[in-house]
Amino acid sequence: MSYARIIDRLADLSAWLFFVVGLMLSYEVVMRYFFNAPTIWAEELSRLAQIWATWLAAAWTLKNRRLIAVGVLYDRLPPPLRRLAGSFTLLFIAAFSAVTLYYAVLITVESAQLGRKTATMLDMPLWAAEVAVPVGVALLLVQCLIELVRLWRDPNAALRLASDVG
Repeated sequence: MSYARIIDRLADLSAWLFFVVGLMLSYEVVMRYFFNAPTIWAEELSRLAQIWATWLAAAWTLKNRRLIAVGVLYDRLPPPLRRLAGSFTLLFIAAFSAVTLYYAVLITVESAQLGRKTATMLDMPLWAAEVAVPVGVALLLVQCLIELVRLWRDPNAALRLASDVG
């Protein structure tokens, strides 16, 4: 299975996780306000699913050029400068991802070693949520490098905007 296919599958999983979050929270609202029987699991598990969904979608968002972009200046640049601007943006995101990956791994490992748990009735290990960050930013970092290569291989890549892709 190719890397691009993995990213697409993770995006699908991410979308389903957001759907499940909606179901869990809806269930909690019904149970709490109509039956006066709140759950101990819905809020925490929906938060965990939302964290994972958000971080798993990061690489897909970059791959499909769904990031927020301000095209006022970019649209006026000649193609070579667009390529440089795109390269700078991708390198900035990659650097941010690398730094975040480093610290996220340290924090996740420390939580696992110390046995940190959530301060809820479920008492879940904290690393279960924290590990989503290094996984997500690692995928984002790899996607940045792939997009950088694409930008310099395809002469028209710098001309495409978010509205042109997808």
